Amino acid sequence: MRLFKLPLVLASLTLAFAATPFLNAADTPAKKTVEKADDLPRHTYALPNAPSAVVQDEAAITALAAAVKKNILADLAAYDIKDRTALQRYKGTLLTLALLERDIPTARALITELRALEEKPALKLTTGLVAEAWTTATLKRIDPSAFPRVLQADLSAAVSRLPWDVVQDSIKELKSGYEIRSEALLLGIVKEQLDPAAAKTGEISGDLASQLLGMRNQLVTYLPYKKEIVTALAEIVASHKTVKPDRWTPTLVNLAANSTATPVVIGIWDSGMDVAVYKNNLYTDKTGAHGLAFDLHANPVPELLFPLDALKAPLPEMIGRLKGFSDLKVSLDTPEAADLKKFMSGLKPDQIKATIEDLNIAGNWSHGSHVTGIAVAGNPFARAMAARITFDYRMVPEIPTVEQARKDGAAARATVEAFKAAGVRVVNMSWGGSLRDVEEALEANGVSNSDERKKRAREIFDISHADLFNALKNAPEILFVAATGNSDNNVKFDEFIPSSFQLPNMITVGAVDQAGEETSFSSFGPMVNVHANGYEVPSRIPGGTELNFSGTSMAAPQVTNLAAKLFALDPKLTPEKAKALILAGCQQTGRVNLVNPAKTLALLKPAAK
Repeated sequence: MRLFKLPLVLASLTLAFAATPFLNAADTPAKKTVEKADDLPRHTYALPNAPSAVVQDEAAITALAAAVKKNILADLAAYDIKDRTALQRYKGTLLTLALLERDIPTARALITELRALEEKPALKLTTGLVAEAWTTATLKRIDPSAFPRVLQADLSAAVSRLPWDVVQDSIKELKSGYEIRSEALLLGIVKEQLDPAAAKTGEISGDLASQLLGMRNQLVTYLPYKKEIVTALAEIVASHKTVKPDRWTPTLVNLAANSTATPVVIGIWDSGMDVAVYKNNLYTDKTGAHGLAFDLHANPVPELLFPLDALKAPLPEMIGRLKGFSDLKVSLDTPEAADLKKFMSGLKPDQIKATIEDLNIAGNWSHGSHVTGIAVAGNPFARAMAARITFDYRMVPEIPTVEQARKDGAAARATVEAFKAAGVRVVNMSWGGSLRDVEEALEANGVSNSDERKKRAREIFDISHADLFNALKNAPEILFVAATGNSDNNVKFDEFIPSSFQLPNMITVGAVDQAGEETSFSSFGPMVNVHANGYEVPSRIPGGTELNFSGTSMAAPQVTNLAAKLFALDPKLTPEKAKALILAGCQQTGRVNLVNPAKTLALLKPAAK
């Protein structure tokens, strides 16, 4: 399915209010209500040169910034935007503009406003942390030669004042992001992702314009002080040797091999599986097959594991880099982390495309097997059935079409029918996509008119939405478990599927860390039923190597694992009853509804007698 993509992202975002004439309340026009992201207006911007040139041209970037600011302020005045993440996108871009304009008072006011929009405790404290330290140092009007030292001290002081038990994950992630960030990386991304679209259309969308401005801000505001930023964060991390308590592992329950239980088939609808790794927990049909697979164009193929044909770097190197990213995220000083930092810092812009695409290939190759290991852990009765869906690894994906959307829909229906025929009880879906993804892919492939992009994207997306929704709805005997997504967004507002679906035979899962605290990346919304550990979760990749991955992709199979144990212990359970037991065992804290496997399984016992 081309619409959907694996949730692997590296991102960073960065209000200025123009004076407006006073209007009496009676003269103020009513704002247009915005219920979903698609209700917001689209803007496009003509560029004098390629984005990779514009981002390095002060005059060109200043002109673009003025046009973007004008449109954002007009949108905020005309639209009643209730969704906080949509407001954060607007105001985050305005913060970037304020920093580029060196408008320090406005930037500091916006940092406060952005934090007020946050609901996650850690992000309420850490949003705009580097920007705040930079503005604090700037306000001191010190000699330029002393600025790096003062910035480092101010950032260190700001982080030191924060409660470590709340912010440690966010600080470690911030540190790792800066450790791999470089001018070459940013310019390479602009060259490979933004330049091709602009070359075909002569313009860029509002989303890409915001990205370009964010890149400029990184280049001129933060990267000159990368050493000081990393040093300040590293010293704070090093001074705190304590780790969060593990409240997750004690809730896990392993089924004994001699338990009174029945084999249960689990569908792993993902990027593929190395069946050799899970031969003791493998589904096999009467023909000897272990599942089914579709390629990028929804054609049936025999390979259950994502192929490595396009990989340019040696596989051991890519496995090391995957481990390096994982280690950096939690500030582990390992050889893989050190090698990754050295490798990334030495890249040139023309090497970025191959590097990122290799990482995407390795991610596709490893993702499904990693998910499988979580789903079958501690369950000798689990029988994993592979259902490979293929994701595009390229920085510029193929153009979405109605014809391909229909083929993808047919493949989704065929997959669900195969699950039914195999007697699958629970299916894990650690993937997703949105309307916005389709629009971005259309722009990347030269569809220049924003109205045309919006129209075509809606048509394509609606086909995929309807086909997938109906396929799941028409399999009431199967419980489907969906990962929420890793964009810290409202899945309902952004129309992210399948996690925005609401069905009686479906559970949507957000991610917490081992202490039960919501992760910075986990998406949310009214459709999110439960939360499970999705932070640095160990499992095996193809070949059997164990790595830690983070994401709602890792949280969802924790719930799949629990559901499979329920079905193994009581095969008569319906999906609705299994879902009810999982929900009954949860502990609610704010919007986090934390799964407790031990409690849920204990609830099953009286009913099983």
